[in-house]
Amino acid sequence: MPDIVHDFPIKAPPSRVFAAITTPADLDEWWTRRSSGEPKKRAAYELWFGEKFEWRARVTKCVADREFELDMTRASPDWLGTKVGFRLSPSEDGTAVQFYHSGWRQANEHMRTSSFCWAMYLRILKRFLEHGEIVPYERRLHV
Repeated sequence: MPDIVHDFPIKAPPSRVFAAITTPADLDEWWTRRSSGEPKKRAAYELWFGEKFEWRARVTKCVADREFELDMTRASPDWLGTKVGFRLSPSEDGTAVQFYHSGWRQANEHMRTSSFCWAMYLRILKRFLEHGEIVPYERRLHV
């Protein structure tokens, strides 16, 4: 099975990066339009991107300041059963982030488009944490 992976640095401590990838208020600043959930194993997350995109996920890994993973339980068919995750490690300048979106059944057009979109969203996450920059939801894939 093919996977999407992106490794990048963020000039913020792991605790701050972990908060940004797990707390609904922060998720809504860089990824979702609206979300809910709690960063603990087996917790359910609601990830809302619009009327036709009311997705759900379950936390499968959660180690404070180190690792977080969601299993997509309600989403577009290509995303169902995939896992979206982050591994964090301290670095000299902040945090080394290893992002993955694993379990794709095939490297189809949707996977390739999602890889590009993830790169864009992860850039917004980085700018949010390093500069306090907030991009309105409607503009996130156009910055």
